[in-house]
Amino acid sequence: MKEIICPNCKKVFKVDEAGFADILKQVRDHQFEEELRERLNIAENEKENAIKLAEANITNILQKDLAYKESELAEIKSKINNAELQKKLAVTEAVNKIEKERDGLTAKLQSKEHEKHLLETSLRNKYENELKSKDEMIERYKDMKLKLSTKMVGETLEQHCETEFNKLRATGFQRAYFEKDNNSKSGSKGDYIYRETDDSGNEIISIMFEMKNEGDETATKHKNEDFLRELDKDRIEKKCEYAVLVTLLEAENELYNIGIIDVSYKYQKMYVVRPQFFIPIITLLRNAAMNSLKYKAELALVRNQNIDITNFEDNVNKFKEGFAKNYDLASRKFKTAIEEIDKTIDHLQKTKDALLSSENNLRIANNKIEDLTIKKLTRGNPTMSVKFEELPNADTTKE
Repeated sequence: MKEIICPNCKKVFKVDEAGFADILKQVRDHQFEEELRERLNIAENEKENAIKLAEANITNILQKDLAYKESELAEIKSKINNAELQKKLAVTEAVNKIEKERDGLTAKLQSKEHEKHLLETSLRNKYENELKSKDEMIERYKDMKLKLSTKMVGETLEQHCETEFNKLRATGFQRAYFEKDNNSKSGSKGDYIYRETDDSGNEIISIMFEMKNEGDETATKHKNEDFLRELDKDRIEKKCEYAVLVTLLEAENELYNIGIIDVSYKYQKMYVVRPQFFIPIITLLRNAAMNSLKYKAELALVRNQNIDITNFEDNVNKFKEGFAKNYDLASRKFKTAIEEIDKTIDHLQKTKDALLSSENNLRIANNKIEDLTIKKLTRGNPTMSVKFEELPNADTTKE
């Protein structure tokens, strides 16, 4: 048996081994549980502290990451904002540029459209006026055709052309002649002859005119070609340079309605015109003649120059012929003179030889004189020797 003292009441208990073992086991279990509970509490506290520390660390790390990410995000947002701003600026600039170009193109287009509209309006008005004028002219001629006979219509066309010419005679055709052709000696005559001269009276241009028309009521309808041969004949007989048929025949023929028709492929220098081209054909041919006159003047100048050159060549040839004759005569004279000179030279040579011979004789004589001495002179002459000795300062020893 073992005694156990109660720690609270201090009472002694006796316990056998089995009971003691059981109590010891309980005590041990209780201590173990206490220790376990204490250790668990400690572990729990450590766990909680570790968790709190881990949470704090994680929170700190997360906060740092969050701050970094937020910084990156802010930077990215800033870049995005800048990019967006630049993009918006670029887009705005591009849009403004495009809008400016669009506005410019729109303005140009509107200007072109306005010009086009003005041009169309101007052309429309012009052609409407021309059509109106032509319609009025057609109506006027139709009216004239209905009212007048064939002869009167023709005469009225002549009067129309004469009136149109007289309107401009004083200003544009001051040196021009435009009258009816009344000369029918050859059996034929045109209607009018136009001639113009320059200030010197030289003819610049001449035109034979024929005016033809007929009324709608005329039984026989003529064609323009019916009058061309006779007109060409009149032009040649009256010595005119050009021939012009002013006609209202074949009113529906588009060929004759387009303007001035050149028929020189059939008859030389001939034209067919409507009355409205009466003055223009004169002006056209007149201007061409003026240009031709200028070329004719230049050609005449060249011809005169050629004549001058020909005269110059003739004078040169005459000079050559005269010079040849004079040269031949002078050559003969020169030959004679040369012969005379040769003769003179021969004579002079003989004279020279004679003079040279004389010179030689004179030299010999001079040598002899120089060799002459008193001694030689008095040699064999005692009297002369004495005389020379008597002379004062006489050197009788000198040879």
